[in-house]
Amino acid sequence: MIIEFLILSIGLGIGLAMDAFSVSIANGLKEPCMSSSRHAKMAGIYAFFQFAMPMIGWLCVHTIQEAFVSFQKFIPWIALLLLLYIGIQMIVDGIKGEDNTKEQKEEALAKGEKKISTKTLIIQGIATSIDALSVGFAIANYSTIRAFASSLVIAVVTFIICMIGVKLGKIFGCKLHKYANFLGGGILIAIGLEIFIKSFI
Repeated sequence: MIIEFLILSIGLGIGLAMDAFSVSIANGLKEPCMSSSRHAKMAGIYAFFQFAMPMIGWLCVHTIQEAFVSFQKFIPWIALLLLLYIGIQMIVDGIKGEDNTKEQKEEALAKGEKKISTKTLIIQGIATSIDALSVGFAIANYSTIRAFASSLVIAVVTFIICMIGVKLGKIFGCKLHKYANFLGGGILIAIGLEIFIKSFI
């Protein structure tokens, strides 16, 4: 029974973490010289939201199910708008950056001027995890403790996957830093469109 519960929770975690994984790669591309603590902070933010959203969904199912069902249709729109906003912002930053000399870019990179703000990371975390609200229906029959444990497993899986994603992004970001903003922005826009289109299939 416990093994079945863990397998299901890990499976949910892997499925839910794919969008956050892609965003992690995009962030690693944009910020290839980030410290290990910042690397972990990014993964931790995404893991937190992947933990919180299923729990919020579970609570909604047990309290305001009718209102929650009505809200669900707005989830793809919210994710699309948030990711479009961040993705376009990254591309605009990339276009502006083309006007700088190579020396200016290297100096800005060394100073950490390309850092992604905590506000942006939180928006990304919400955008990539908001669809996890629907997991509340999948775990609706769980007790509070089981729902909490399942959400915690999802968070741990997300953290591991996002750590890998940021690492991959950092590796390629060092080699492709000239195009990092364009690649990262394109990835975010693609994820937003994927979430939106998938909701109609």
